[in-house]
Amino acid sequence: MTVIDFAAFIGRLATSSGDTILPFFRTSLTIDNKHPGRDFDPVTEADRAAEAVMRRLIKASFPQHGIIGEEFGNEREDADYVWVLDPIDGTKSFIAGFPVWGTLIALLHKGAPVFGMMHQPFIGERFSGDNGSATYKGPSGERKLSVRRCAAIKDAVLFTTSPLLMNDADRAIFERVQAQARLTRYGGDCYSYCMLAAGQLDLVIETELKPYDVAALIPIITGAGGIITTWEGEPAQNGGRIVAAGDRRVHEAAMKILNG
Repeated sequence: MTVIDFAAFIGRLATSSGDTILPFFRTSLTIDNKHPGRDFDPVTEADRAAEAVMRRLIKASFPQHGIIGEEFGNEREDADYVWVLDPIDGTKSFIAGFPVWGTLIALLHKGAPVFGMMHQPFIGERFSGDNGSATYKGPSGERKLSVRRCAAIKDAVLFTTSPLLMNDADRAIFERVQAQARLTRYGGDCYSYCMLAAGQLDLVIETELKPYDVAALIPIITGAGGIITTWEGEPAQNGGRIVAAGDRRVHEAAMKILNG
């Protein structure tokens, strides 16, 4: 089977998860901390319900496939095809009522991301990619995604979700890149990467990401003509310290600073 065979099914996963999440958004929902006594890492009933819905659909349609999910762990992760699910990437924005969050759905084939989608059901936007191309579909219609040219970091718009999520050493390194960027903004989670693919910003730098935070975004960025790796220049699908750029010149310049 090819990625084409899964496109309609991924759309079903997005629709079903969105229908499950939206009744919870901007309501007085219960918020749990995954790591009591440590940094606040919220999870809600919406996160769990959306992942459960997607898992049921996958198991019913493709019982031989594996699943890696943020809320309910891994199953058959050594299968040829593995789904990687983050029901709400940006839960902190979600619980604060801001629509800067999305559902991330990735399909891996033999360990490599071959299709990814970010679905924002409140706004009604979908960003998808298969490494060869990337597409936006939303209130303004449907169009191909394409990164923009940016010759140097001094001209770049840089995003990170928050420097407070970085350890002290990584934050100091990030600040060296930030000092050279034209503009730095915080927030965004998965939306930052989609805006990079859409040509709205130039560079995203993050740390301590999990596979479900990034796997779906790789085919979107790559399909739009961008590049996404670890700080060490390795493939990004396992997470860790991540750098994404729309222009390879900016990626190369950022890598020199990050590893300098």
